[in-house]
Amino acid sequence: MTRRYVTAEDVRRANAGEIVVDAETVVTPQAALAARAAGITIRTAAGPYVEPPPDRGPDANRAARPHDLPEPDAESGGGTGVVITAVGRNRPGILAELTCALGELHVSVDNISQRMVDDYFHLALVVSLPPESQFEELKSSMECLGGADDYVVRVMHERVFRFMHRI
Repeated sequence: MTRRYVTAEDVRRANAGEIVVDAETVVTPQAALAARAAGITIRTAAGPYVEPPPDRGPDANRAARPHDLPEPDAESGGGTGVVITAVGRNRPGILAELTCALGELHVSVDNISQRMVDDYFHLALVVSLPPESQFEELKSSMECLGGADDYVVRVMHERVFRFMHRI
């Protein structure tokens, strides 16, 4: 169901001492301020207006939390999936630096993608940690690579990445 919204402009156009809205209508914070300033009461047929609970976004009751996401199954790798991105000015040896650091931690590279735009690169790796490895150790060792003037590395747990990019 599509929600209706009351904006500050709606309040300014109202020629009454009160505005009656449906229970599911969202009154924007600016509209509530404009109504207060103009002495206009906003209410529903049942009584005073109460902001409805969100139906989307991280505050919605139906929103999946990262700990609610299904665990990876054994067929899809089963280990701890990690997404690593590196972005910066291109130069020889960057991929070697990253993969050597991953090799020292016995991390398996599952997927790799790189794009070049002029002299800049964007590298994305999906890797699997062996059972004895710690995510924090991988994150700290990878994010110290590069430097402010060279390239920047970010490490994110795959479950967080999937949660952020779900439709």
